[in-house]
Amino acid sequence: MVVLFRFLFAIFKSRFRRPLGILDDCVIAMRVWPNDLDLNMHMNSGRYLSMMDIGRVEILARSRMLRPVLKRGWRPMVGATFIRYRKSLLPFERFTVRSRIVCWDEKWLYFEHIIERRGEVAAQAYVRGLLRGKAGNVKPREMLELAGKPEMESPVMPEAVAAWRDIIERG
Repeated sequence: MVVLFRFLFAIFKSRFRRPLGILDDCVIAMRVWPNDLDLNMHMNSGRYLSMMDIGRVEILARSRMLRPVLKRGWRPMVGATFIRYRKSLLPFERFTVRSRIVCWDEKWLYFEHIIERRGEVAAQAYVRGLLRGKAGNVKPREMLELAGKPEMESPVMPEAVAAWRDIIERG
């Protein structure tokens, strides 16, 4: 429930923050609250993914695409996640979630999320996601057209993302 409040608060705050371009980094500052903890008294591994969800929605909000996307009945969906946990986040510790679109293909958008505390990487993840509407999956090209960037080409897919994608698609 508290993640829902964080989510709504992030959307509200995004209206007052600098707009982002499609490929800009989105940085959100947060804090570990007691309800984020697991039995080991550090942030639950699933909560990292929830914070990354907030980062992706903030990208939509700050690129001023959230309202048009929702008006079309499109909803964000995650297709796969690859995450590496490096450092624990402890109670009441401040951290940032840095999110960005890395590239896209015909179907998927690929995101990178880095969670940092005091200058150290606590977790890094790649997520592939898309928007889904009543008629099915929305191609990244349609999203770019909505953003007024129909000619924009995807950056080159990093080797690590391409290798991960190949593993997923074999499976």
